[in-house]
Amino acid sequence: MAAVTGEVSWFCCGSAWGPCASTGRGACGTCTSGNFQHAWPNTSAACLAITRPDVCGTSLSRRTCGFTHYTTNLCNGARVGTAIADCGPQTDLFCGERACCGSACGTNRIIDLTPAAYSAIASLSTGLRPCSVDTV
Repeated sequence: MAAVTGEVSWFCCGSAWGPCASTGRGACGTCTSGNFQHAWPNTSAACLAITRPDVCGTSLSRRTCGFTHYTTNLCNGARVGTAIADCGPQTDLFCGERACCGSACGTNRIIDLTPAAYSAIASLSTGLRPCSVDTV
């Protein structure tokens, strides 16, 4: 998979952790806010039918539960490796949304990190950051 540029956001799952109350464990049944995990919009045909990144012009490879992606914050170069634990984000709800810091920009939400993973590359208070996502 070639690196894909877009936006990274964060979401809560599993046991209470930091700013998150207890919630569901995600589509894979393993998601926990305190682990380095993420949601990916193309974990299955059923997931892709919900998230629809293609509607925004974004093509993402099919990757299933446990697959590792590496997300780089384009604002500061910080990088984190995380495993797929859920389906998401629902990219089609945010078509054209753009996050920038200086000249570094990303358009369309392509990955949701758990709070633990997101806080490794950015402050949770930022909410969204431009990013690149790859597999190496």
